[in-house]
Amino acid sequence: MTWFDGKCRCRWANPGNPRYIRYHDEEWGVPVHDDRRLFEMLILEGFQAGLSWECVLNKQEAFRRAFDDFDWDKVAAYDEARQAALYADPGIIRNRRKITAAVGNAAAFAAIRQEFGSFDSYLWQWTGGKTLVERGATTSPLSDAISKDLKKRGMKFVGSTIIYAYLQAVGVLYAHEPGCFLEKKCP
Repeated sequence: MTWFDGKCRCRWANPGNPRYIRYHDEEWGVPVHDDRRLFEMLILEGFQAGLSWECVLNKQEAFRRAFDDFDWDKVAAYDEARQAALYADPGIIRNRRKITAAVGNAAAFAAIRQEFGSFDSYLWQWTGGKTLVERGATTSPLSDAISKDLKKRGMKFVGSTIIYAYLQAVGVLYAHEPGCFLEKKCP
């Protein structure tokens, strides 16, 4: 499908949402190596569970504000009062289980960074530092293995489907659809 600007994009992108178009065109599938961004996307993907990515994306700035710009050390230290403030924040998705998971996941994220030197090193070691081309799936042996390992390390809301979407978002898996104007940039 050709869009208003003459470009063809992946079918999932909403042509009526400029934020979504920008996300598709400039962020989704681009390899990420910055730990803060990797943490942000991991938390946001967890909040997406049962919802649409567009819903989460539309609240991204509110999430950044609410979660101290995704500083994992600060988030890991959130006490009950700070979590209660998040439950009351209308700018974010106010799901208690997801908020509690985000706090616990921050501590696990910090522990992984301590063990591997960075979360980037942990994540990209699964593919030898290479982006894999994979389309048309919602889980894979890779997302199964990473999900299992993250759960073993104490993380929540990191099931295989969530991790698969995360791997696509941060460029570990390349998944732009055939015909998308970004397909030719395939690694």
